[in-house]
Amino acid sequence: MQLSKKTNIAAKLATATCVLLGSTQPQAETTASEDWQFDTAILYYGETDRVSLVEGVVSATKDFGDDHVFNGKITYDGLTGASATGAVAQNEVQTFSRPSGKGGYQVAANTTPLDDTFRDSRVQLNANWSQPLGSDMAGGAGVHLSKEYDYLSVGLNGNLAFDFNQKNTTLSVGASFQYDQIDPVGGKPVGLSSMPVRPYSEYDHDNDDDESDSEISDDFYDSAFAAQYREREKSEDKNTVDALVGVTQVINRRTVMQLNYGLSIADGYLNDPYKLLSVVDTSGVTQDIVFEERPDSRTKHNVFWQTKYAMDNGVADVSYRYMQDDWDIQSHTIESRLRFNVGESGYIQPHLRYYQQGAAEFYRPFLMADEALPEYASADYRLGEMTSYTVGIKYGQKRANGHDWAVRLEYYQQNPENAGFAEPEALQRQDLYPSIKAMILQFNYSF
Repeated sequence: MQLSKKTNIAAKLATATCVLLGSTQPQAETTASEDWQFDTAILYYGETDRVSLVEGVVSATKDFGDDHVFNGKITYDGLTGASATGAVAQNEVQTFSRPSGKGGYQVAANTTPLDDTFRDSRVQLNANWSQPLGSDMAGGAGVHLSKEYDYLSVGLNGNLAFDFNQKNTTLSVGASFQYDQIDPVGGKPVGLSSMPVRPYSEYDHDNDDDESDSEISDDFYDSAFAAQYREREKSEDKNTVDALVGVTQVINRRTVMQLNYGLSIADGYLNDPYKLLSVVDTSGVTQDIVFEERPDSRTKHNVFWQTKYAMDNGVADVSYRYMQDDWDIQSHTIESRLRFNVGESGYIQPHLRYYQQGAAEFYRPFLMADEALPEYASADYRLGEMTSYTVGIKYGQKRANGHDWAVRLEYYQQNPENAGFAEPEALQRQDLYPSIKAMILQFNYSF
């Protein structure tokens, strides 16, 4: 959002905020655009010694006249690296099975267990249409399709925006439905059942997960793997319904404020089929490895507030989000961007984000062998107590031919924390909550 002293600042701010809500603010009648507007981006995200991602996005927009706008977008993600399994480190080498049961890998002593053959790719398609529905109302609808190796997602969404108070106030409502189909490698594991492990000497150790990875056909281990997976050929699914109600208010010629309430209800298979938990004895030595088990429903509520202020030479943007769900997770997000115009056509924008999260009620960094298994348990650090922050900077410029480009560089660090669990002696010498550090680099070009 580039602003100058000669523009109608309040109108620009209101339009930008409506875009954030996913709606289109009615404008004066316009003629159809002969050209398409293209926005492209490539992003690199790399964690230290863990996951790396490269993402490419191409978005195309065309105004067919009178603000009847179509937008189509294609996104490709490629992920490689090492993914945390959820098991705890030990003072000796540990052996794990791969998801298919056809191979295995070892983790060195005093090292967080990571599956270093993690790789995936995702293709996502989005299409959206928006248009005025009257002098003071606009609407939009869209479809979504996303495909990964073991995951399919399809969705529909729609939104309405109502202007009143001389177009200084906008009420927005929106809803979406998403159907996800999960087809885990090897099948769906039985929650909290033991992960069978063949002796490591029986594996070929070629670091892949194909059928040739284990040439030994041992009836005992084959039957053990089969017993821990329900209906290997059957996929699982989940449904998610999201709803949003928001109000955008132009405060004055420089300031616009937005307040949203969001509701999300998910039902179905919510486990991560590749996450594990260690079962340890009173000294902290692993006795068993089991698969996680989560509830089959989740309801989330969130409140979002944002204020944008147009300065003489830039824009200040500050927001806060509060989320809570019936898994007993609560989170707070504070984010700010300060955009300063540089020269005739450039800008620089520092960015700061802070996030704090409490642990889910069923989060356990490990289980105790002398205690009964709980109904639900997960050691996924994403469900644990944590803080994180992102700090970065973005520089952009409009070229003489009307094209725009921008580059963004950010540093991200996530710091998991102990949510009050007593650690047996052997685990006190391990780093059970390692920090995750990542660099983010993104380049955008619009024409």
